[in-house]
Amino acid sequence: SKKEAVREMFDNIAPRYDFLNHFLSMGIDKRWRKRLRKKMADQNPKNILDIATGTGDLAFELAKLNPEKITGIDISEKMLEIAEKKAIKKNLQNVVSFKSEDGSSMSFENNTFDAASIAFGIRNFDNPEAGLREILRVLRPGGKLYILEFGMPVKQPIKAIYKLYFLIILPFFGKLFSGNKKAYKYLPDSVGNFLYGEDFMDIMKKTGFDSINSQKLSAGIAYLYTGLKQ
Repeated sequence: SKKEAVREMFDNIAPRYDFLNHFLSMGIDKRWRKRLRKKMADQNPKNILDIATGTGDLAFELAKLNPEKITGIDISEKMLEIAEKKAIKKNLQNVVSFKSEDGSSMSFENNTFDAASIAFGIRNFDNPEAGLREILRVLRPGGKLYILEFGMPVKQPIKAIYKLYFLIILPFFGKLFSGNKKAYKYLPDSVGNFLYGEDFMDIMKKTGFDSINSQKLSAGIAYLYTGLKQ
């Protein structure tokens, strides 16, 4: 299944994931997570769920909001092992905890979290619509979902430069440093096959979210989506 393939892929690249993430994005990924954190600050949530948390970078960024609790979940055990070590190093283990969970079938009770986030993970779900409905279930009424996901620039020459980088340069360096050709071919393939902008907002609406909004980041390379549970 797609889920098992994604799990195996991220387990394999986990030791080099943080380095490659920051190197291949030229550090822009840090700015995107900071933007999400600033957006969430308006809500001031106390109990946050970070889905597809990976090695925990977004969870640690959200810890700057001083919530009571952040729970990061992922299907990759190897990624979670690294996240837990980072939490101890940052002395955040009492605030940020990690758990092996499938975001499309979670063990949490209904109406548990004030806010949920997912950075560059929704396109990896077997069924993104089912995942969004599950996130809606565990959010409290008035809770918000914040999603970072890749898009595609529409203006030239940015679009041409981005496609050259994303389709050729990124897979080359990803394979060079990780030794995993499949993982860094999967990234542009998965982005190219995923809806973004208004099309993705329509999916959020279809699955039950209200007050849906989107914001282009870095000329449309990424989008920040938000949705409310009534």
